[in-house]
Amino acid sequence: MSSIGVGLIGTGFMGKAHALAYGAAKAVMGDVPDVRLELLCEQPFDKAEKFADQFGFARATDNWRDLLTAPAIDIISITTPNMLHHEMALAAIAAGKHVYCEKPLALTLDQAREMRDAATKAGVKTMVGYNYIHNPAFTHACRLVKSGAIGPVVHFRGWVDEDYQADPDLAWTWRSTLADAGLGALGDMGCHLVSMTYGLLGPVNSLIGDMQTVHQTRPLADGSGHAAVENEDTATAVIRFESGVQGSISTSRSAWGRKSRLAWEVHGSEGMICFDQERMNELQLYQNTGNPAEQGFKTILTSPHHAPYGNFCPAAGHQLGFNDLKVIECATFLSALARGEDAYPNFNDAFEFEKLIHAVATAAHEDRRVSVAEFE
Repeated sequence: MSSIGVGLIGTGFMGKAHALAYGAAKAVMGDVPDVRLELLCEQPFDKAEKFADQFGFARATDNWRDLLTAPAIDIISITTPNMLHHEMALAAIAAGKHVYCEKPLALTLDQAREMRDAATKAGVKTMVGYNYIHNPAFTHACRLVKSGAIGPVVHFRGWVDEDYQADPDLAWTWRSTLADAGLGALGDMGCHLVSMTYGLLGPVNSLIGDMQTVHQTRPLADGSGHAAVENEDTATAVIRFESGVQGSISTSRSAWGRKSRLAWEVHGSEGMICFDQERMNELQLYQNTGNPAEQGFKTILTSPHHAPYGNFCPAAGHQLGFNDLKVIECATFLSALARGEDAYPNFNDAFEFEKLIHAVATAAHEDRRVSVAEFE
């Protein structure tokens, strides 16, 4: 494919991130197809026109179905609220379009399964927005674990915390409803941790879980009263990987002071690797070698030795950011399309991640250990 036509639905934070990534992918990575920003959808139409001009799209529309019938469009990017992913993705797949969808795939596992199966049957290519796993620091950590740099893994601990729902006086929104948001902290943030967990240690076999809603109600924006919060603010699970390794994962959207603390520790028989997304250009590595009086954690700063960092900057320690990870993700998809190959993570991979968060919810509701295989 010498060039790829793009349609974008949504112009919020993630819509802008997609637009920036499409614009930068070839400039940064080089060997990717040319991109044509064809059609942008937003409501109302004057807002669509404004952002089409700002993002560099040729045309604007306020009807997302216009993207389905546009022959110049090869990829449809879906960056809308969660409740719209399912319908839009199925329609795009039926129209023969490739789909780049933000996580989570859908509100329910049944919907996500339908999306996965439809894409497989249609033969279209898909990509899901788990951009944290494209961080050069993370991919280097995966290599370290696989190479045995810390010996056989014996334990994993991961957590992802933010404070965007910590204030009890924050107004009620769609994010508090099962019908519009689905799972709460698990669906919004926990799935990112799961994507990293799978990359480091592989699939999970079984788990026990617990959840809580910290603020049972929130004030309505118009001051007319309060509405119920239907999904979880925090969730925790004790997990057993298929390898036999034990671990834990936890997520909270009510953690004052935390902004993007997507963090984890991999404990090995000969050392440990630690990561924190709030310091996303660093790894902490401890290896139990040498003089015990001189042992300690070593900070590894990402550099051109950790591809594709060098495509962005020739000097170590100068830092990548969130949108740079989106560029890597987008370029990965574009390159896969050009080769006629599957990208990672596609709908099938994302379904595996999302099986785990729904397994945590089920374990919490039913107060039992669940097998992840139950959710296939």
